[in-house]
Amino acid sequence: MNLLTAAEPHRIIKNPTSTMRVSLRYAAIVFAGLMAAAVAGGRASAQAKATPPADVSAEQKFSQPDPSKRSEALYDFAMGHLNEVYFVNTNESSYANAALDFYKKAYALDPNSQVIGEHLAEMYYEAHRTHDAVIEAQGILQKDPGNLPVRKLLVRIYLRTLGNITESSVQQDSAVRAIEQLEQIRRLDPQDTESSLWLSRLYRLRGDSNKAESILKDLLERNPSDASVAEQEAQLMLDQSRAQEAATMLQGVVSRTPSARLLDLLGEAHEQLRDFSNSEKAYREAVDLEPEEPAHHRGLAQALAAQEKFAEALEQYQRLAALDPDDPDNYLQMAEMDRQLHRLDDAEKNIVQAKQRAPGNLEVVYSEAMIYEAQGRYDDAVKVLSSAVTNIKADTSAAPSHRRSLAVLYEQLGRLYRETEKYPAALNTFAELAALGDEEARRADLQIVDTYRAGHDLPHALEAAQKALKKYPQDRDLRVTQALLISDKGDPDQAASLLRALLTHTAEDFEIDLDLGQVYQQNRRYAEAEAAMAQAGQVATRDSDREMVWFMLGATLEREKKYDQAEEEFKRVLAVNPKNAPVLNYYGYMLADRGVRLSEATDLVKRALAEDPDNGSYLDSLGWAYYKQDKLAEAEDTLRQAAEKVHNDATVLEHLGDVYMKRGKSVQALAQWDHALAEWHRAVPADVEPERIAALEAKLSAVRQRIAQKPGGKDQPLEN
Repeated sequence: MNLLTAAEPHRIIKNPTSTMRVSLRYAAIVFAGLMAAAVAGGRASAQAKATPPADVSAEQKFSQPDPSKRSEALYDFAMGHLNEVYFVNTNESSYANAALDFYKKAYALDPNSQVIGEHLAEMYYEAHRTHDAVIEAQGILQKDPGNLPVRKLLVRIYLRTLGNITESSVQQDSAVRAIEQLEQIRRLDPQDTESSLWLSRLYRLRGDSNKAESILKDLLERNPSDASVAEQEAQLMLDQSRAQEAATMLQGVVSRTPSARLLDLLGEAHEQLRDFSNSEKAYREAVDLEPEEPAHHRGLAQALAAQEKFAEALEQYQRLAALDPDDPDNYLQMAEMDRQLHRLDDAEKNIVQAKQRAPGNLEVVYSEAMIYEAQGRYDDAVKVLSSAVTNIKADTSAAPSHRRSLAVLYEQLGRLYRETEKYPAALNTFAELAALGDEEARRADLQIVDTYRAGHDLPHALEAAQKALKKYPQDRDLRVTQALLISDKGDPDQAASLLRALLTHTAEDFEIDLDLGQVYQQNRRYAEAEAAMAQAGQVATRDSDREMVWFMLGATLEREKKYDQAEEEFKRVLAVNPKNAPVLNYYGYMLADRGVRLSEATDLVKRALAEDPDNGSYLDSLGWAYYKQDKLAEAEDTLRQAAEKVHNDATVLEHLGDVYMKRGKSVQALAQWDHALAEWHRAVPADVEPERIAALEAKLSAVRQRIAQKPGGKDQPLEN
């Protein structure tokens, strides 16, 4: 019979009454049943009490020599335990008080009993009377230092204290005391894996990773397939950025003992290594083992997104939303995948779902603004960000998170102003960012320099960079930006010297080598540009890095008019990544501009636009390909769209003017060419192409003369 159903569950058992008389014999039977249940692991409490070792004699359990007092102690102990069981199942304090009273009576009658002392200390713990539990446990250990159950009780007490108290000094003290007990337990019982794992966790908490790892290695040597030990060891390695070691160890364990949790960690290790293909594989195996566990689907979705498998990632987030419809993050991620897939209406629907579940959430606000920006709804994007800034500033609490939130919003808002060429508004916004703190000021200074540069205000950009470098002389990003500005000014030697000073002869040199290539390419020193890109290729470690090297090398060769060699580089990229939009566009434009393989050129640019439909430069390439095929209506429509998106690009403006002229719209053509010429005069010195400017000026002069000589004046069809 189950003890919990054998008595009335809502009555405090205090003394035998007319309705329930418990004889000493019955108490002994109850106690025997309880001890048998304990041996079988059947305690009702979540913290199961360890049974005494088998070789402990009855005299040690109940050491009172007087038979009468011993029987009374046994009775009080059994009644205490019965009330303890009721307390564990009802959480009513009256049962706890009754259990403590009975245990105290039993202990007073038999003060040398190991079992009674342990139960009394445990009851204090269960009743949340921590101080009394500690005193009682320490008293037992003074008599019996080898008492493992009591040492484990103290560990539980200290761990609970560690979790409930926020004061760091008290937490440190609790951690130290728990470690002391766990070290003794490990000495007394080296086979106790659970206690050793807790000891390792606490050493990690205190920052002593060497001791933590030493314990874990000992455990793994004894049992290499223990998943709980392997999990901690892997997590420690990942915390220390030792992803390759973690991956190797985990692969060995899961090959012997498949575990979904370990496969998750293996996926995380591969993610740290940027090996997203194997990360995906690990998470898929975890999903196969536990199809309903959200963590596996989330890891798989992230691995897929990192490989730009956005459609497959979206499926995983949809599965997550089905498993947990109330989690706003699922809808947030679905919106991001839809945005990447250019399904902007679906993205907006999902961001609405996220907003309903997490109103005011900064990530949701950020994503919403990104979606509006992708839709070309710049005013709506600005409104969303500005409203979020206002709400945060209206909150008078000085939480550090508010500063961080404002920093994120100001940075995106300023960037949005810059991209829409509202440069004064961008500068004001970045000034607000700078006022938040030192770290924000450093980022703001860099953004201010980039804003002046985007606006072709080279003198102010250089001045701002120099001021920033006085404050942050070792800032790598600022030093690179200064070098690129000097290149814009037309001084490649000084720019290259500044960049070379940043080389470390490690894999970190990759970006510097690319920057050197850009400096030389911009200033038409193509042989040196090729050499710099070759060096970048030698230190590239990722596929995306190699793609960038091949792309830039192809662009350099194209400018040298080495078209066949340029094509080979572009084909290398597309063989690895057929969806590389910048390469598809550049390759297609190169063919179109030369008037060769125009159908292929059109197809290449359309593929680029499939990846980025609102890109003004790609639209210009497509319009120019149509122009070369005499598809003038299509060319005009496409180039007008391009000019709306990048309305200050001299090349786009000139192309649109050429289409207008060929269609007989000479006045519109002159307007576009005049605008293009003005943009050429605003360009930074290194970007100026005198031969193109001269050709454009010649076209303008010739057409104006012809218009002046034409009877009837304006907007008459003319030969191009």
